[in-house]
Amino acid sequence: MAATQVIRSEWTKIRSVASTVWTLSVALVVTVALGMLISALTRREFDGMSTRERVTLDPTFISFAGMSLGQLAMIVFGVLVVSNEHSTGMIRTSLAAVPRRGSLMFGKITVATALALAVGMVTSFVAFFLGHAMLGPHRAYLGDPGVLRAVVGGGLYMTLIAVFSMGVAAMLRSPMLSLGVLMPFFFLISNILGNVSATKKIGRFLPDQAGSRIMQVVAPAVDDTPYGPWGGLGIMVLWVIAALIGGYVLVKRRDA
Repeated sequence: MAATQVIRSEWTKIRSVASTVWTLSVALVVTVALGMLISALTRREFDGMSTRERVTLDPTFISFAGMSLGQLAMIVFGVLVVSNEHSTGMIRTSLAAVPRRGSLMFGKITVATALALAVGMVTSFVAFFLGHAMLGPHRAYLGDPGVLRAVVGGGLYMTLIAVFSMGVAAMLRSPMLSLGVLMPFFFLISNILGNVSATKKIGRFLPDQAGSRIMQVVAPAVDDTPYGPWGGLGIMVLWVIAALIGGYVLVKRRDA
């Protein structure tokens, strides 16, 4: 089967599964809604902040506060796109139609990545504009230094979270096992390693912590991170590439 036919087939599969569509919708709604809420609370509490807190306030990053939960939906999306066929047994039918496993895997990931990128960009821009509407006089503007980079980076960050999850799901195949690994990794292990002084230098090189640097415009008062916004995103890309290579190797070697 030609590459264009594989991509067309995978697009049909993805859009016909309600769960994948709903997870992307949840990612957008949760990210935007929580970002608006945190932005509104920040505006309300601004007058009571110390001078140091006001100086280091990052309005752009505040509008992305919902990404911490929005990425949960992107993780679920990435896992379901890849592992659904394994859990239902439909992978055998797909392999009968596309015997070249690498073509099948990357056709699926290409379509899902394009969809995640579109949703991620829309989510990031909407979260920025609505969050800053809540911030009122404390808002930033898209033309301010570093802001456009942060907003575009927010969309890229959500996309890379989804693609990393696809790579892990390709390695593990089971949706429950994949989520059982990814959820603690992002929401427990990463936070612990990043906030404990003894492991902080390790935690900053994990994909979510490194990648989220792209969304920051105002640097923290004390910042000894050895990379900048694009360097952090580059580290996250390396994690994604490693996950995809691992998935590809195991897909090629295993039985359906």
